[in-house]
Amino acid sequence: MSALLAVDPMLVDLDVTAVVVVLLKVVIAFVGLMVSVMAMIWFERKLHADFSNRVGPNIAGPFGILQTLADGIKSFFKEDLLPANADPFVFRLAPYLSLIPAFVVFAVIPLGGNFDDGNNGVVRILGHDTFLQLADPQIGILLVLAMSSMAVYGIMLAGWSSGSKYPLLGSVRATAQMVSYEAALGLSLLSVLLRSESLSTNAIVISQSTWQWNLWMTGVVPFVIFVIAATAELNRPPFDLVEAEQELVGGFHTEYSGVRFALFYLSEFMNVITMSGVIVTLFLGGPSGPMFGLTGFLADYVLGFTYFFVKVLALLVMFVLFRTTLPRLRYDQLMDLGWKVLIPLALGWFVLLAVIRVAVDQGWKWYAIAPATAGGLAVATLLLWKSVRTAADRRESEGVMR
Repeated sequence: MSALLAVDPMLVDLDVTAVVVVLLKVVIAFVGLMVSVMAMIWFERKLHADFSNRVGPNIAGPFGILQTLADGIKSFFKEDLLPANADPFVFRLAPYLSLIPAFVVFAVIPLGGNFDDGNNGVVRILGHDTFLQLADPQIGILLVLAMSSMAVYGIMLAGWSSGSKYPLLGSVRATAQMVSYEAALGLSLLSVLLRSESLSTNAIVISQSTWQWNLWMTGVVPFVIFVIAATAELNRPPFDLVEAEQELVGGFHTEYSGVRFALFYLSEFMNVITMSGVIVTLFLGGPSGPMFGLTGFLADYVLGFTYFFVKVLALLVMFVLFRTTLPRLRYDQLMDLGWKVLIPLALGWFVLLAVIRVAVDQGWKWYAIAPATAGGLAVATLLLWKSVRTAADRRESEGVMR
């Protein structure tokens, strides 16, 4: 029972005030995420325009900051269509299945706190000790993976329930793409869990609070794999084959309009923010950073959140830069990258880190064992690649003979 109560210090002395604190955190998290999504839409449009030497939004409000609000109002008053061949219940449900997982993932991300004074991010709100995150379950990272897997149901059901072949083709592409890159995402995450020794997001940040960031403690490679796989999971360019307007007439949401289309649009940007928060938590120390000897309100609430915000902002700029500069991949290139490059590389790197970890624990000379392990993995990769290429060449030659 004590282990269960240790999930959040506030649960130890649960009373009416504690319930108020929880509800307060829910409201702040919900409102903060919605406002950040509105800001992100404007931010991406403006930054994309700057990268492309264009103007961007500049009419609705100063610097166009009210453009997102104007678009939302316009979508709200648009006619809501229901195709004749659609499944009404599933068609209406699908947008929410894409939106809700983003909220759940955001709930387990530490947004602030002082990790430099031994308090492990615990702050005091209305006389109760708690974390600056909505919840910290012991299976936090598994919850993140589960929700990222659930998001594909919204896309798949949206395409299937429309009763049209174009949305269905887009949703089938989405399923294949997201399942493929989910494997690479999970394998790259194993390296972080091996280093942090916990599934709790708060514990992962604590393990990095002394600048032992997973970015370099795992050798950067899992970070690169995770970013690429996350970009594909988010259906962001250059992996936006799910929508591919030039090919699929808008993709899985072709038959949607009005508020329901806006929900898909909203969930895309919301997922970018939540995934950036997950990357910051896993690899970049979360809200931890130097406190410069400060204590109290500034250390507990201001500096930690500032560090988290700056790190997330840097990742958002990176995602926008991807969209601006990189061309869309062909679908076969997309699948080849996931199955033939990212998954073997993530698995091989995890094996290498595990060997080094065992060598250090056993007192072996890991600097002698690691190169041998890397060499063995390289040979196995070459043999696997050769066998894959041989099979592909055989199929191609048989096709030519026919």
